[in-house]
Amino acid sequence: MAVVLSTLLLLIFSRLFIGTFSLGVGINYGQIANNLPSPSRVSILLGSLNISRVKLYDADPNVLTAFANTNVEFIIGLGNEYLQKMQDPQQAQIWIQQKVQPHISQTRITCITVGNEVLGGQDPQLPQYLVPAMKSMHQALVNLGLNSQVYVTTAHSLQILKTSFPPSNGAFRDDLIQYIQQILSFHAMSSSPFLINAYPYFAYKNDPKNVQIEYLLFEPNSGTVDPNTNLKYDNMLYAQIDAVYSGIKALGHSDIQVRISETGWPSKGDVDEPGATVENAGIYNRNLLQRMQDGQGTPAHPSQRIDIYVFALFNENMKPGATSERNYGLYYPDGTPVYNLGVQGYLPRIDYSSSGKNALCIFRVLVLIIGSLLFA
Repeated sequence: MAVVLSTLLLLIFSRLFIGTFSLGVGINYGQIANNLPSPSRVSILLGSLNISRVKLYDADPNVLTAFANTNVEFIIGLGNEYLQKMQDPQQAQIWIQQKVQPHISQTRITCITVGNEVLGGQDPQLPQYLVPAMKSMHQALVNLGLNSQVYVTTAHSLQILKTSFPPSNGAFRDDLIQYIQQILSFHAMSSSPFLINAYPYFAYKNDPKNVQIEYLLFEPNSGTVDPNTNLKYDNMLYAQIDAVYSGIKALGHSDIQVRISETGWPSKGDVDEPGATVENAGIYNRNLLQRMQDGQGTPAHPSQRIDIYVFALFNENMKPGATSERNYGLYYPDGTPVYNLGVQGYLPRIDYSSSGKNALCIFRVLVLIIGSLLFA
Protein backbone atom coordinates (compact mmCIF):
# COMPACT_ATOMS: atom_id res chain seq x y z
CA MET A 1 0.00 0.00 0.00
CA ALA A 2 2.88 2.37 0.73
CA VAL A 3 4.18 1.82 -2.80
CA VAL A 4 0.73 2.54 -4.21
CA LEU A 5 0.46 5.75 -2.21
CA SER A 6 3.91 6.91 -3.23
CA THR A 7 3.17 6.20 -6.88
CA LEU A 8 -0.16 7.99 -6.73
CA LEU A 9 1.36 11.02 -5.02
CA LEU A 10 4.13 11.18 -7.62
CA LEU A 11 1.61 11.00 -10.44
CA ILE A 12 -0.61 13.64 -8.92
CA PHE A 13 2.12 16.13 -8.15
CA SER A 14 3.92 15.65 -11.46
CA ARG A 15 0.75 15.92 -13.55
CA LEU A 16 -1.61 18.09 -11.59
CA PHE A 17 0.66 20.97 -10.75
CA ILE A 18 0.91 21.78 -14.45
CA GLY A 19 -2.68 23.05 -14.28
CA THR A 20 -3.37 26.70 -13.63
CA PHE A 21 -7.13 26.69 -13.26
CA SER A 22 -10.04 24.29 -13.29
CA LEU A 23 -12.50 24.00 -16.14
CA GLY A 24 -15.39 26.05 -14.75
CA VAL A 25 -17.93 24.32 -16.99
CA GLY A 26 -19.72 21.02 -17.36
CA ILE A 27 -18.66 18.48 -19.97
CA ASN A 28 -20.55 16.27 -22.41
CA TYR A 29 -19.32 12.69 -22.12
CA GLY A 30 -20.37 11.03 -25.36
CA GLN A 31 -19.48 7.39 -26.03
CA ILE A 32 -20.10 6.75 -29.73
CA ALA A 33 -16.67 5.20 -30.16
CA ASN A 34 -14.88 1.87 -29.85
CA ASN A 35 -11.59 3.12 -28.40
CA LEU A 36 -12.53 5.14 -25.30
CA PRO A 37 -10.95 4.63 -21.88
CA SER A 38 -12.97 2.88 -19.19
CA PRO A 39 -15.31 4.99 -17.04
CA SER A 40 -13.12 4.41 -13.97
CA ARG A 41 -10.15 5.97 -15.78
CA VAL A 42 -12.33 8.82 -17.01
CA SER A 43 -13.39 9.55 -13.43
CA ILE A 44 -9.73 10.17 -12.57
CA LEU A 45 -9.25 12.39 -15.62
CA LEU A 46 -12.23 14.56 -14.71
CA GLY A 47 -11.12 14.69 -11.08
CA SER A 48 -7.70 15.96 -12.15
CA LEU A 49 -9.43 18.66 -14.20
CA ASN A 50 -11.66 19.60 -11.25
CA ILE A 51 -14.75 19.00 -13.40
CA SER A 52 -17.78 18.35 -11.22
CA ARG A 53 -20.61 18.32 -13.79
CA VAL A 54 -21.06 15.70 -16.50
CA LYS A 55 -23.77 15.22 -19.11
CA LEU A 56 -24.50 11.79 -20.57
CA TYR A 57 -26.72 10.89 -23.51
CA ASP A 58 -27.99 7.77 -21.79
CA ALA A 59 -27.98 6.32 -18.27
CA ASP A 60 -24.97 4.01 -18.65
CA PRO A 61 -24.75 2.06 -15.38
CA ASN A 62 -21.01 1.50 -15.88
CA VAL A 63 -20.40 5.24 -15.87
CA LEU A 64 -22.74 5.94 -12.96
CA THR A 65 -21.10 3.18 -10.92
CA ALA A 66 -17.57 4.38 -11.75
CA PHE A 67 -18.42 7.85 -10.47
CA ALA A 68 -19.98 6.68 -7.20
CA ASN A 69 -18.91 8.77 -4.17
CA THR A 70 -17.09 11.33 -6.36
CA ASN A 71 -19.62 14.15 -5.85
CA VAL A 72 -19.73 14.65 -9.62
CA GLU A 73 -23.16 15.92 -10.70
CA PHE A 74 -24.78 14.03 -13.58
CA ILE A 75 -27.30 14.85 -16.25
CA ILE A 76 -28.50 11.56 -17.72
CA GLY A 77 -30.40 11.14 -20.98
CA LEU A 78 -33.45 9.34 -22.27
CA GLY A 79 -32.97 8.69 -25.99
CA ASN A 80 -35.41 9.88 -28.65
CA GLU A 81 -36.27 6.27 -29.44
CA TYR A 82 -37.96 5.91 -26.04
CA LEU A 83 -40.24 8.97 -26.19
CA GLN A 84 -43.35 7.25 -27.48
CA LYS A 85 -43.05 4.49 -24.88
CA MET A 86 -42.42 6.93 -22.03
CA GLN A 87 -45.74 8.64 -22.53
CA ASP A 88 -47.02 5.79 -20.37
CA PRO A 89 -46.51 6.85 -16.71
CA GLN A 90 -45.96 3.24 -15.68
CA GLN A 91 -43.15 2.81 -18.21
CA ALA A 92 -41.57 6.08 -17.05
CA GLN A 93 -41.62 4.89 -13.46
CA ILE A 94 -40.06 1.56 -14.38
CA TRP A 95 -37.28 3.38 -16.27
CA ILE A 96 -36.46 5.55 -13.25
CA GLN A 97 -36.59 2.55 -10.91
CA GLN A 98 -34.13 0.72 -13.16
CA LYS A 99 -31.86 3.58 -14.27
CA VAL A 100 -31.90 6.12 -11.43
CA GLN A 101 -32.80 4.52 -8.12
CA PRO A 102 -29.95 1.94 -8.06
CA HIS A 103 -27.36 4.76 -8.32
CA ILE A 104 -28.73 7.93 -6.79
CA SER A 105 -27.68 7.15 -3.22
CA GLN A 106 -24.02 7.18 -4.28
CA THR A 107 -23.93 9.08 -7.59
CA ARG A 108 -25.34 12.60 -7.84
CA ILE A 109 -27.97 12.42 -10.58
CA THR A 110 -29.64 15.82 -10.78
CA CYS A 111 -31.33 15.94 -14.19
CA ILE A 112 -32.93 13.78 -16.87
CA THR A 113 -33.00 15.10 -20.42
CA VAL A 114 -35.99 13.61 -22.21
CA GLY A 115 -34.92 13.48 -25.84
CA ASN A 116 -32.32 15.54 -27.67
CA GLU A 117 -33.07 18.07 -30.43
CA VAL A 118 -36.53 16.63 -31.01
CA LEU A 119 -38.14 19.86 -32.25
CA GLY A 120 -37.02 20.71 -35.77
CA GLY A 121 -35.34 17.31 -36.09
CA GLN A 122 -35.51 14.59 -38.71
CA ASP A 123 -38.55 12.72 -37.35
CA PRO A 124 -41.79 14.73 -37.69
CA GLN A 125 -43.64 12.26 -35.42
CA LEU A 126 -41.47 12.76 -32.33
CA PRO A 127 -42.62 16.24 -31.22
CA GLN A 128 -46.09 15.00 -30.31
CA TYR A 129 -44.57 12.55 -27.81
CA LEU A 130 -42.12 14.94 -26.17
CA VAL A 131 -44.21 16.85 -23.61
CA PRO A 132 -46.27 13.82 -22.52
CA ALA A 133 -43.01 11.91 -21.95
CA MET A 134 -41.55 14.81 -19.95
CA LYS A 135 -44.68 14.96 -17.80
CA SER A 136 -44.65 11.20 -17.21
CA MET A 137 -41.01 11.26 -16.15
CA HIS A 138 -41.60 14.16 -13.78
CA GLN A 139 -44.64 12.49 -12.24
CA ALA A 140 -42.70 9.28 -11.77
CA LEU A 141 -40.03 11.22 -9.89
CA VAL A 142 -42.77 12.74 -7.71
CA ASN A 143 -44.24 9.30 -7.03
CA LEU A 144 -40.83 7.98 -6.00
CA GLY A 145 -39.98 11.00 -3.87
CA LEU A 146 -37.09 12.05 -6.12
CA ASN A 147 -38.45 15.26 -7.69
CA SER A 148 -36.58 17.48 -5.22
CA GLN A 149 -33.29 15.86 -6.29
CA VAL A 150 -33.86 15.34 -10.02
CA TYR A 151 -35.48 17.66 -12.55
CA VAL A 152 -36.68 16.94 -16.07
CA THR A 153 -35.97 18.94 -19.22
CA THR A 154 -35.05 18.46 -22.90
CA ALA A 155 -32.34 19.93 -25.13
CA HIS A 156 -33.05 21.93 -28.30
CA SER A 157 -31.01 22.92 -31.32
CA LEU A 158 -31.16 26.51 -32.52
CA GLN A 159 -33.22 25.24 -35.45
CA ILE A 160 -36.21 26.05 -33.22
CA LEU A 161 -35.63 29.77 -33.83
CA LYS A 162 -37.32 31.67 -36.63
CA THR A 163 -35.42 34.86 -35.86
CA SER A 164 -32.13 35.17 -33.98
CA PHE A 165 -30.93 38.69 -34.81
CA PRO A 166 -31.20 41.19 -33.42
CA PRO A 167 -31.39 39.23 -30.15
CA SER A 168 -34.26 41.35 -28.86
CA ASN A 169 -36.36 40.12 -31.82
CA GLY A 170 -35.62 36.46 -31.13
CA ALA A 171 -38.65 34.31 -31.95
CA PHE A 172 -39.48 30.63 -32.25
CA ARG A 173 -40.66 28.99 -35.45
CA ASP A 174 -44.40 29.23 -35.98
CA ASP A 175 -44.75 25.49 -36.62
CA LEU A 176 -43.11 24.67 -33.27
CA ILE A 177 -44.79 27.18 -30.99
CA GLN A 178 -47.57 24.75 -30.02
CA TYR A 179 -44.94 22.41 -28.55
CA ILE A 180 -42.65 25.10 -27.13
CA GLN A 181 -45.51 26.76 -25.29
CA GLN A 182 -46.30 23.46 -23.56
CA ILE A 183 -42.63 22.93 -22.73
CA LEU A 184 -42.34 26.41 -21.23
CA SER A 185 -45.43 25.81 -19.11
CA PHE A 186 -43.82 22.60 -17.90
CA HIS A 187 -40.58 24.41 -17.02
CA ALA A 188 -42.49 27.11 -15.15
CA MET A 189 -44.41 24.47 -13.19
CA SER A 190 -41.36 22.33 -12.33
CA SER A 191 -38.76 25.14 -12.01
CA SER A 192 -36.52 23.48 -14.59
CA PRO A 193 -34.25 25.18 -17.19
CA PHE A 194 -34.62 25.51 -20.96
CA LEU A 195 -31.62 23.83 -22.63
CA ILE A 196 -30.12 24.76 -25.99
CA ASN A 197 -27.30 23.31 -28.06
CA ALA A 198 -25.54 26.34 -29.55
CA TYR A 199 -22.72 26.14 -32.10
CA PRO A 200 -21.49 29.45 -33.56
CA TYR A 201 -19.22 27.33 -35.77
CA PHE A 202 -22.18 26.44 -37.97
CA ALA A 203 -22.63 30.11 -38.93
CA TYR A 204 -19.06 30.22 -40.24
CA LYS A 205 -19.35 26.87 -41.98
CA ASN A 206 -22.46 28.03 -43.85
CA ASP A 207 -21.17 31.47 -44.84
CA PRO A 208 -17.40 31.85 -44.31
CA LYS A 209 -17.08 34.84 -46.64
CA ASN A 210 -19.53 37.04 -44.77
CA VAL A 211 -19.26 35.88 -41.16
CA GLN A 212 -16.40 37.40 -39.16
CA ILE A 213 -14.68 34.48 -37.46
CA GLU A 214 -13.31 36.63 -34.64
CA TYR A 215 -16.92 37.35 -33.59
CA LEU A 216 -17.48 33.61 -33.23
CA LEU A 217 -14.21 32.85 -31.44
CA PHE A 218 -14.50 35.51 -28.68
CA GLU A 219 -11.53 37.28 -30.24
CA PRO A 220 -11.25 41.11 -30.53
CA ASN A 221 -13.74 42.37 -33.12
CA SER A 222 -16.02 45.32 -33.89
CA GLY A 223 -19.06 43.42 -32.59
CA THR A 224 -22.71 44.07 -33.34
CA VAL A 225 -25.30 46.34 -31.74
CA ASP A 226 -28.92 45.44 -31.16
CA PRO A 227 -30.79 48.47 -32.60
CA ASN A 228 -33.73 47.96 -30.26
CA THR A 229 -31.77 47.85 -27.00
CA ASN A 230 -28.45 49.49 -27.98
CA LEU A 231 -26.72 46.54 -26.32
CA LYS A 232 -23.39 45.57 -27.89
CA TYR A 233 -22.48 41.94 -28.52
CA ASP A 234 -18.84 40.95 -28.99
CA ASN A 235 -19.60 37.30 -29.71
CA MET A 236 -22.31 35.24 -31.38
CA LEU A 237 -22.92 32.78 -28.53
CA TYR A 238 -24.19 35.48 -26.17
CA ALA A 239 -26.40 36.88 -28.93
CA GLN A 240 -27.87 33.42 -29.50
CA ILE A 241 -28.61 32.98 -25.80
CA ASP A 242 -30.38 36.34 -25.60
CA ALA A 243 -32.37 35.54 -28.74
CA VAL A 244 -33.71 32.44 -26.99
CA TYR A 245 -34.57 34.50 -23.91
CA SER A 246 -36.49 36.90 -26.17
CA GLY A 247 -38.38 34.04 -27.76
CA ILE A 248 -39.34 32.74 -24.33
CA LYS A 249 -40.44 36.18 -23.18
CA ALA A 250 -42.57 36.62 -26.31
CA LEU A 251 -44.54 33.55 -25.22
CA GLY A 252 -45.24 35.06 -21.82
CA HIS A 253 -42.48 33.67 -19.61
CA SER A 254 -39.77 35.65 -17.83
CA ASP A 255 -38.81 33.25 -15.04
CA ILE A 256 -37.20 30.39 -17.01
CA GLN A 257 -33.42 30.10 -17.14
CA VAL A 258 -31.65 29.30 -20.42
CA ARG A 259 -28.66 26.99 -20.14
CA ILE A 260 -26.23 25.79 -22.80
CA SER A 261 -26.32 21.99 -22.91
CA GLU A 262 -23.81 21.83 -25.76
CA THR A 263 -21.32 24.16 -27.39
CA GLY A 264 -17.95 23.53 -28.96
CA TRP A 265 -15.79 23.79 -32.05
CA PRO A 266 -14.43 20.97 -34.25
CA SER A 267 -10.67 20.51 -34.58
CA LYS A 268 -10.91 18.79 -37.96
CA GLY A 269 -13.35 18.77 -40.86
CA ASP A 270 -13.95 17.93 -44.49
CA VAL A 271 -12.93 20.20 -47.37
CA ASP A 272 -16.36 21.85 -47.24
CA GLU A 273 -16.04 22.57 -43.50
CA PRO A 274 -13.94 25.73 -43.34
CA GLY A 275 -12.65 26.82 -39.97
CA ALA A 276 -12.62 23.32 -38.48
CA THR A 277 -9.01 23.41 -37.28
CA VAL A 278 -7.09 22.61 -34.12
CA GLU A 279 -6.11 26.28 -33.84
CA ASN A 280 -9.69 27.59 -34.01
CA ALA A 281 -11.04 24.89 -31.68
CA GLY A 282 -8.39 25.78 -29.12
CA ILE A 283 -9.12 29.50 -29.38
CA TYR A 284 -12.87 29.00 -29.03
CA ASN A 285 -12.71 26.78 -25.98
CA ARG A 286 -9.89 28.65 -24.21
CA ASN A 287 -11.72 31.95 -24.61
CA LEU A 288 -15.02 30.37 -23.60
CA LEU A 289 -13.49 28.84 -20.47
CA GLN A 290 -11.91 32.16 -19.51
CA ARG A 291 -15.26 33.92 -19.77
CA MET A 292 -16.92 31.24 -17.66
CA GLN A 293 -14.13 31.65 -15.11
CA ASP A 294 -15.03 35.33 -15.00
CA GLY A 295 -18.67 34.45 -14.27
CA GLN A 296 -20.04 36.42 -17.20
CA GLY A 297 -23.68 36.92 -18.13
CA THR A 298 -25.05 38.05 -21.48
CA PRO A 299 -25.60 41.74 -22.35
CA ALA A 300 -29.37 41.42 -21.79
CA HIS A 301 -28.98 39.27 -18.64
CA PRO A 302 -25.69 40.41 -17.06
CA SER A 303 -26.55 39.17 -13.56
CA GLN A 304 -27.48 35.66 -14.75
CA ARG A 305 -24.25 33.69 -14.86
CA ILE A 306 -24.07 31.61 -18.04
CA ASP A 307 -24.22 27.86 -17.46
CA ILE A 308 -22.45 25.77 -20.11
CA TYR A 309 -21.66 22.16 -20.91
CA VAL A 310 -18.81 21.91 -23.42
CA PHE A 311 -19.05 19.39 -26.24
CA ALA A 312 -17.22 17.11 -25.85
CA LEU A 313 -14.79 15.26 -23.63
CA PHE A 314 -13.40 12.88 -26.28
CA ASN A 315 -13.26 12.59 -30.04
CA GLU A 316 -15.77 9.87 -30.96
CA ASN A 317 -14.61 7.79 -33.91
CA MET A 318 -17.93 6.06 -34.66
CA LYS A 319 -20.18 9.10 -34.97
CA PRO A 320 -21.81 9.24 -38.40
CA GLY A 321 -21.80 12.23 -40.69
CA ALA A 322 -19.13 14.76 -41.59
CA THR A 323 -15.56 14.52 -40.30
CA SER A 324 -16.22 17.38 -37.89
CA GLU A 325 -18.76 15.25 -36.02
CA ARG A 326 -15.95 12.95 -34.88
CA ASN A 327 -13.61 15.76 -33.85
CA TYR A 328 -15.22 17.94 -31.18
CA GLY A 329 -13.30 16.36 -28.29
CA LEU A 330 -11.00 18.16 -25.90
CA TYR A 331 -9.07 14.89 -25.64
CA TYR A 332 -8.05 12.00 -27.81
CA PRO A 333 -9.13 8.62 -26.40
CA ASP A 334 -5.61 8.01 -25.03
CA GLY A 335 -5.91 11.05 -22.78
CA THR A 336 -3.75 13.34 -24.90
CA PRO A 337 -5.17 16.87 -25.22
CA VAL A 338 -6.22 17.80 -28.75
CA TYR A 339 -4.96 21.32 -27.98
CA ASN A 340 -3.75 23.31 -25.00
CA LEU A 341 -6.57 24.44 -22.72
CA GLY A 342 -4.32 25.89 -20.03
CA VAL A 343 -4.96 23.02 -17.63
CA GLN A 344 -3.40 19.55 -17.62
CA GLY A 345 -5.51 16.51 -16.90
CA TYR A 346 -4.34 13.01 -16.06
CA LEU A 347 -5.73 9.78 -17.52
CA PRO A 348 -4.25 6.77 -15.66
CA ARG A 349 -2.95 3.91 -17.75
CA ILE A 350 -4.28 1.36 -15.27
CA ASP A 351 -7.90 0.27 -15.43
CA TYR A 352 -9.29 0.02 -11.91
CA SER A 353 -11.15 -3.24 -11.47
CA SER A 354 -13.07 -4.26 -8.35
CA SER A 355 -9.81 -5.57 -6.85
CA GLY A 356 -8.29 -2.12 -7.01
CA LYS A 357 -11.11 -0.17 -5.39
CA ASN A 358 -9.08 0.77 -2.31
CA ALA A 359 -6.32 2.29 -4.43
CA LEU A 360 -8.91 4.06 -6.56
CA CYS A 361 -10.61 5.54 -3.48
CA ILE A 362 -7.24 6.75 -2.14
CA PHE A 363 -6.39 8.23 -5.52
CA ARG A 364 -9.69 10.11 -5.67
CA VAL A 365 -9.24 11.52 -2.19
CA LEU A 366 -5.75 12.74 -3.02
CA VAL A 367 -6.94 14.27 -6.29
CA LEU A 368 -9.75 16.09 -4.49
CA ILE A 369 -7.50 17.35 -1.67
CA ILE A 370 -4.70 18.56 -3.91
CA GLY A 371 -7.15 19.84 -6.52
CA SER A 372 -8.93 21.93 -3.89
CA LEU A 373 -5.59 23.46 -2.89
CA LEU A 374 -4.64 24.20 -6.47
CA PHE A 375 -7.97 25.60 -7.57
CA ALA A 376 -8.98 27.47 -4.39
